[in-house]
Formats: sequence, structure tokens, C-alpha cells
Amino acid sequence: MKLALKIMFTIFLVWMIVAIYLLNIEHVKAKIVMGFGLFYLTFLYMPIFIYYRYKDGKYKKYILNDEKLRKAFNQQGKN
Repeated sequence: MKLALKIMFTIFLVWMIVAIYLLNIEHVKAKIVMGFGLFYLTFLYMPIFIYYRYKDGKYKKYILNDEKLRKAFNQQGKN
């Protein structure tokens, strides 16, 4: 999955470079190429990336709950 994400991101970068080049030479379809590149990033790459990063529950240590807040406030009062 990690390799697939790297390949997909590389494709996106190349796609955007081509789109910027087409914009610079004022090609008729340059804005369409740029739009499809952003569509690719938004609706294909990002959902796969988010799923890959958060599938194992690694995000749980960043979620605030009552216990973590009480612990943080108790430590703050001791300093």
C-alpha cells in the first residue's frame, strides 16, 4: 500500500508539472488537465491515503477525552 501511495503521488506531481507547462504555453486544454489533476488528488489519492494512515487506530492517542483532559489539568497545576 505504501508503494502504491508513493507511485500515485508521483503521478500527481508529474501531472501537475505537465499542467503548469501547458498553462505556460497557453494550451487550450490546460485548465482541463489541471482540473482533472485536482480531481485525482481529491477523490482518489486522499481517501486512500487517509485510510492507509488511520486504519490501525494510530489516531487514538491524539483524541481528547475526559481522562486525558483531567490528567493534563492536574499536571498543569503542579508546575
